[in-house]
Amino acid sequence: MAKMIVVLLFLVVSISALLIWGRLSWSQYTTNLSEKVMNRAIETQEVVDLDEVDELPSPVKKYFHHVLKKGQPIISKVFISQNGGFRAKPEMAGWSEMKAVQYFSSEPRAFVWDSQIFILPLVSINVCDSYIDGKGSMTGKFLSLFTLIDSHDEEELNAGALQRYLAEAVWFPTSLLPSQGISWEEIDSSKAKATITDSGITVSLEFEFNERGEAVSVYTPGRYREVKGKYELTPWKGRFSNYIEVEGYRIPTKAEVEWHLKDKTYPYWKAELIEVRYDS
Repeated sequence: MAKMIVVLLFLVVSISALLIWGRLSWSQYTTNLSEKVMNRAIETQEVVDLDEVDELPSPVKKYFHHVLKKGQPIISKVFISQNGGFRAKPEMAGWSEMKAVQYFSSEPRAFVWDSQIFILPLVSINVCDSYIDGKGSMTGKFLSLFTLIDSHDEEELNAGALQRYLAEAVWFPTSLLPSQGISWEEIDSSKAKATITDSGITVSLEFEFNERGEAVSVYTPGRYREVKGKYELTPWKGRFSNYIEVEGYRIPTKAEVEWHLKDKTYPYWKAELIEVRYDS
């Protein structure tokens, strides 16, 4: 009996040590990535000049006047914490709880998204998405230990990551200004197409605005989605709501994204911003 207890204790200690090691290893991995984003020097300090939006499509001009003020600093770094949900497959009825932190840099353009998705109350998958130096990556590990996803610097992944950056720039809206490298083309009275080029990659999204001048959705008829190890161009949409003022900038604090499959709409990520910090 005593021998069995010793064996059980050994197993418990070994498993606990392995889990702790996995968590520390994951933390070091994501910390290294986030430092690449947040520790880059700011070369120049720019401020918002709303005169530059005068010739933009009317819904875009209204948007910038709604979310920005003349003379505000151009945002260079962002930290965001999020709570929300994730659906790994279209057939899933419910949402898995998700907690995440995210880091952005506007120049050079980059982000790191470090998330923990709970498939059971004490059982989780860690997922880290990033876009740094024109290269996208997606890494996922079960219990921080066992690799489920490990994709890096693929053409389709890079383009999809840059599209995500463009969509999520509504959280640091100075990055959507023409002076920051975004071109705008009118679609109709409530929509405009934004185009961004970075590291030789060019992508676009259709932005939709409401009567208040808030960006309420983004859409593309073709974003790369991985299906059984291959990428397929699939319609993709993001929705934004609950705008509030944070450090003088108006941003949405709720978001949800979805794939438009052939036979159904597949919402797979939703979040509410818990904390937002800017560094100009």
